[in-house]
Amino acid sequence: MQNSELNGILLMDKPQGFTSHDVVAKLRGILHTRKIGHGGTLDPLATGVLPVFVGGATKAADFAAAQDKEYVAGFTLGYSTDTQDVTGKIMETSERYAARYAVERAVKRLLGPQQQVPPMYSAVKVNGQKLYDLARQGREVERPARDIVVHEIELLDYDEDAQKGTLRLVVSKGTYVRTLVNDLGEKLGTLAVMHSLVRTRAGAYTLDQCCSFDAVERAAQTGEAQQQLLPTDSLFLDYPAVQLTDEGAERIVRGAVVFPRQADALPDQAGALCRVYHGGRFLMLGQVRTLDKGGLGLFVYKNFR
Repeated sequence: MQNSELNGILLMDKPQGFTSHDVVAKLRGILHTRKIGHGGTLDPLATGVLPVFVGGATKAADFAAAQDKEYVAGFTLGYSTDTQDVTGKIMETSERYAARYAVERAVKRLLGPQQQVPPMYSAVKVNGQKLYDLARQGREVERPARDIVVHEIELLDYDEDAQKGTLRLVVSKGTYVRTLVNDLGEKLGTLAVMHSLVRTRAGAYTLDQCCSFDAVERAAQTGEAQQQLLPTDSLFLDYPAVQLTDEGAERIVRGAVVFPRQADALPDQAGALCRVYHGGRFLMLGQVRTLDKGGLGLFVYKNFR
């Protein structure tokens, strides 16, 4: 039986070996709902924070995918693979030794805005085809570089004898950590692969907030699945909150503009996004815009019903 009542954000600690799609498919069966999706792909090798959106919250998934992410990544120097991680086929090896001071220096050079070419083994589409489908056919195509930002990066540990280390990094949307590891190898004049990856944060959501399949299954069996879900507005806590009057709520629910007198704490900057509430209930994401006759008004930006 389909459960159409569930609504909110389920934070999963994705197990290794599962694709993000696998997680959604399994949860669809546990929760008995088809209205479900994830907010930001994780490779099968990776574990950690995977926000899953249920019910009307699925309309917020793109917002989660666009947020910064934090990772802890393990790397090994001395060889490369076709996937840039340990799951791939070895392509080259290198005997070049890298001392800790050299690794620390190379890591710092990865900081900041840059362009990154997505790896062939990725879900990025080129001319309507997923790159990993082409890669499995043995084909390599030109991929457009994308702008990314490495906001923070540090070397947590490094074993010179084993030529293995661990990085902590905070990156923008669309960043491939295994490609950064590959770049680290290049900067050191050697080769490198990623051997582990944990997403420790997605936006404001952290690993200690996440749950397992077993926990979700137990909650579903006892009718407490909704209690496992965070409210949709938890994704937007960085945006200011606007409280509507009864008149303002009536207007915005039918898509009409809300005027400042009908909204408490309305931002006074055109373009600003805000959380919109009435009677303590989250209604939608709103946007402040300039009115044709001057002044500002509040408009519907995104509904999550």
